[in-house]
Amino acid sequence: MTFEPEQMGRSRNDLAQKLRELRTRAGLTGDRLARRCNMSQSQISRFETGRKTPSLVDVERILRALDATADTVTEITTLARIANTEWQGKRSSWRRGMEKRQTELAALEAESAEFRYFLPAMITGLLATPAYMLAGLAHTPGDPARTIARKLEQQTVLHDRAKHFTFLLTEQAARWAIIPPSGMITQIDRLISLSRLPNLRIGVIPTGTVLPRGPMNTFTIYDDRLATVENFTGRMVFRDARDVSEHLAVFSLFEQHAHFDDDARVLLRLWADNYR
Repeated sequence: MTFEPEQMGRSRNDLAQKLRELRTRAGLTGDRLARRCNMSQSQISRFETGRKTPSLVDVERILRALDATADTVTEITTLARIANTEWQGKRSSWRRGMEKRQTELAALEAESAEFRYFLPAMITGLLATPAYMLAGLAHTPGDPARTIARKLEQQTVLHDRAKHFTFLLTEQAARWAIIPPSGMITQIDRLISLSRLPNLRIGVIPTGTVLPRGPMNTFTIYDDRLATVENFTGRMVFRDARDVSEHLAVFSLFEQHAHFDDDARVLLRLWADNYR
């Protein structure tokens, strides 16, 4: 399935309109459809007005209750997949301001308890030193000092024992030198130190590890409800349970091939020593 950024915003309204049209065509009131789907009438109303985006499971329940044709099921479920996917362009984030972006991330972290990060190319901000953060912001407009201050503030979430973090880094991510050797030594030493936190696991995947799937993108999974995938121009946010499950499966595969605890620290020290 191909996602066009402008299509994602429009699909929510299209989905709401289609669901309303299908119900009307079937001669059902919102209340009768709700009873057939074991939902509340207010929930059906929110779906049909676009105030709430139904999950793919919700849509499938509604389509079954309406005895929708196979062609209609294909059309509406495709709309639902797109409606549950959000594109956040990097330039749009810049226009809104990096502080706004950091506030959104902090809110997402506050709402979640289980975090899984797959890092194939670079180290994420939660694990980064100020020097590493500054280098990563080199091509980002705005005041880097304020953004770094906010990022450092966000790192306090790592010490919240009610939350659990798993970070998987490829060797490339740990060793990619966006700062001079002395800074990279400090950065890798920070990874070693953080790996000892009781609620945090850092796994590393050395170059040469045989894996049946390639490390396509950086992605993060929040609990089992939302996944974000990043590239150079922005990120996609997946809320559909099937998309989240697919990312959980890929993460689990990579996790099985990662080195943790003392084994990970041995590798990290070796990579830091290469910079000395």
